[in-house]
Amino acid sequence: MKPFLDENFLLQSQVAVELYHDYAKDLPIIDYHNHLPPNEVASNKQFSNITEIWLQGDHYKWRAMRANGIDEKYITGNSSDLDKFKKWAETVPYTLRNPLYHWTHLELQRYFGIHDLLSADNANQVFEKANQNLSKPNMSVHGLLEQMKVETICTTDDPIDSLEFHQAYLKNPGKFNMFPAFRPDKAMAPENKEAFNQYVNKLAEVANTEINSLQDYLDALKSRHDYFAENGCCVSDHGLSHLYAEDYTESEINAIFKKLRSGNNLNLEEVNKFKSALLIQFAEWDHEKNWVQQFHVGAFRNTNSGSLQKLGPDTGFDSIGDYSQGLSLVKFLDRLSANDKLGKTILYNLNASDNDLFAAMCGNFNDGSIAGKIQFGSAWWYHDQKDGMTKQINSLSNIGLISRFVGMLTDSRSFLSFPRHEYFRRLLCNIFAEDIVNGELPHDIKWIGKIIQDICYYNAKAYFPFNNQK
Repeated sequence: MKPFLDENFLLQSQVAVELYHDYAKDLPIIDYHNHLPPNEVASNKQFSNITEIWLQGDHYKWRAMRANGIDEKYITGNSSDLDKFKKWAETVPYTLRNPLYHWTHLELQRYFGIHDLLSADNANQVFEKANQNLSKPNMSVHGLLEQMKVETICTTDDPIDSLEFHQAYLKNPGKFNMFPAFRPDKAMAPENKEAFNQYVNKLAEVANTEINSLQDYLDALKSRHDYFAENGCCVSDHGLSHLYAEDYTESEINAIFKKLRSGNNLNLEEVNKFKSALLIQFAEWDHEKNWVQQFHVGAFRNTNSGSLQKLGPDTGFDSIGDYSQGLSLVKFLDRLSANDKLGKTILYNLNASDNDLFAAMCGNFNDGSIAGKIQFGSAWWYHDQKDGMTKQINSLSNIGLISRFVGMLTDSRSFLSFPRHEYFRRLLCNIFAEDIVNGELPHDIKWIGKIIQDICYYNAKAYFPFNNQK
């Protein structure tokens, strides 16, 4: 029986041990998509206690606590930080076989040197020890990221964001790069006309212009796209149910925008046409600037209307969707490709039943100009765990080139989430090692070790144009 979470965790053979410890373990981290708050990076925040850094905003943990019968006052309510932590500690033993069990104990080990299994019995002691560690100077935000050998992070930012904290960070930087990512979801969300018009008015204010027409709107968005580029941005991101790829004409989109600004509701066809037009426009701008565009697709958002009303979005009530993805992927990517405006693209899939579809779709639009130009992105959200990552790796291996994969990201709001890169690297090494042990791959440790290093670090280093943004 192997010990739990020892130095060879997830490594099931001596070959896996060799690949991980000799090739993957010590590589830097490029975390090209996360939701870390830039203000806390810029200020090099020192957290007051483990609840603040570990539980606030973590809807993964919140969902588990609700499933364990924990009252909302201990989750998003006004209970004390100690009481919230104790309720999480009470929940942890019940998360067996959920990735939270691994992540929790991996993070306690890596950041705090705590090797005990968290439970209600030792919650007070763990809380006190973790807080003592957090008070040390090297446990500020910069220290936490530097401990994990983070080289680059990309935050997620709305076009109207000022990027003031990215600018402030450059004046007093840590040992890692922080770049913004252009996330224009609100700019192409006309379903709620009131919210959309408020957004357009705010955009006009930020862009210092009047917006009276569709062209005015596009010009204002383009000015923000340019502004992001001036501030080091070279990646965009979209969170969508599916790629929007309806046929439309310029006159139709002009009429739709005018209808919106007049305070009228759109029908479903008009909504889809508007989204399609905006999505193409953003993709063309990304291509012009050699940005990497990312599409996170497949989530059912805000499924619990009562909880949305009480707690707001991003509080743990989103789910895996069952949208039809294939045809819209074809139409969207083909339209850009046919016009020579398809840039580097990463497609993230939230429904594992579509993994092979996504892996195959990426291959349809590679053109030989760039290795791995169209990427099947890392297992996302609900699949960011052992089984989900294995399935994504296997689909990509079977249908594309896993050797050109740009690897892992955290997609997290937590500064304690970076051991997820270690988790991915261990799993990746074990998968390759299993094939070697079974005689399905040659026992060429030097070459396969290089492929492992490429997937964990060097492919992303080459793929993203960060070096041109400093």
